[in-house]
Amino acid sequence: MLFTLKEIVKWLGMTVFEIWLHLLSVFLFTILAVLKHEGAVNISWWYAFIPLFTCDGLNTYFCLIVFIRMFKEQEYRQAALRLLSSLMCVTLIFVFKILLCQKLAKQNELSYSEILAPIFILLQVLVIKACQVH
Repeated sequence: MLFTLKEIVKWLGMTVFEIWLHLLSVFLFTILAVLKHEGAVNISWWYAFIPLFTCDGLNTYFCLIVFIRMFKEQEYRQAALRLLSSLMCVTLIFVFKILLCQKLAKQNELSYSEILAPIFILLQVLVIKACQVH
């Protein structure tokens, strides 16, 4: 079963631009990760993760712009809730990416369950948000 774009936007609490931004960064990261893994390029994992970190920065900037616009339209409560939920999601994803990059670069000895902990929390938040939508 495929979801419509309207359902995805509603459940994730992200705009179409943010979803597009994430898809583009994951595509670029995938290319860099495959090239790194196959030995075609000699870069560190930190350089391979640059598209993902750039996406997080642009997403945070976009969330702040939306917050300011909603605040100017005097939608104070809705603006604050959207900002908090968006920043929480971006922060959890960013922490996951940092931990994964450190693990791949052999800079820490964390297990993969510890690295995936922010994603587990994010999934619980998304489930709660999805239940509140209906």
